[in-house]
Amino acid sequence: MPTLRALECLVAVLDAGSITEAAARLHLSQPALSHQIGALERELGTPVLERLPRGVRPTGAGRAVLADARAALAAAERVVRTGRAVAGGGEGTLRIACAESMTAGLLAPVLRAWHRHWPDVLITLTETTSADALVEALETGEADIAVGPRPSRWTGSAEVVGREEIVVALTADHPLAARAAVPMTALAGIPVVHYHRDNGLGGWLDQEAARSGTVLDAVMRTKQAATAAQLAAAGLGVALVPTTALTRTFPGALRRLKPPLHRDVVTFTATPSDPLVRRFSSDVTHRGLTVPGVLSDKLSAAPR
Repeated sequence: MPTLRALECLVAVLDAGSITEAAARLHLSQPALSHQIGALERELGTPVLERLPRGVRPTGAGRAVLADARAALAAAERVVRTGRAVAGGGEGTLRIACAESMTAGLLAPVLRAWHRHWPDVLITLTETTSADALVEALETGEADIAVGPRPSRWTGSAEVVGREEIVVALTADHPLAARAAVPMTALAGIPVVHYHRDNGLGGWLDQEAARSGTVLDAVMRTKQAATAAQLAAAGLGVALVPTTALTRTFPGALRRLKPPLHRDVVTFTATPSDPLVRRFSSDVTHRGLTVPGVLSDKLSAAPR
């Protein structure tokens, strides 16, 4: 197969009309350039140049391959340009897997800034309901970076974004709303809007409840933490909800658990040296986890 260097020499000779001038433009000796042209002619099985007393001109084969030679060189330049842009973090594709409860509160502001500053980076987002699903997305090559609760079976690179609190969502007139904080044991025997078994949050909460000898009585199950909070506010039961899933318009009451319950939120990846991954992880970590305004407002209204 012809080398790019040989094609570059052909184009330079035909543009200059002279081997001497083409060699000077390419900073090659004339023998070296002639060697490249000779290698190309051997590869094609036919001459590409006709030597004249003064200069050269293309043969029929030379004219036939000239356009494709230019296209190949242009494509090679694009490869280099794109590679350098991606290495610099300005272009490319970034595939993100995120816990669904964290998309709006944590990722949305970072994604908005990325679209503004790096419009040539194509971002795709996959939302999951478990840390294990995030790990699977990385292991199967479906995602470049994952954002969510710290997974138990991940041993690779991870950066801590912060710690999010799990709070009790309920109606303002619920008996537990009269408390400043709610012990896990107080949830025994009352209806709980729980999580679908595919959602890793549900299993983790069951484990945390079991530590205090409590069994959560699921009146219904949902895959979405935001939905669980809204159903609790509608009076179907109480819900244990990560603060990242709450919005300022949440209509119900919120109470902390006693003792408080937290979990680490991390970014993790199988390719920590990738420039896009590294920059995105840094931006998410720098933003960190903020306490939603709705949580501060409603907790400040809790009984003392």
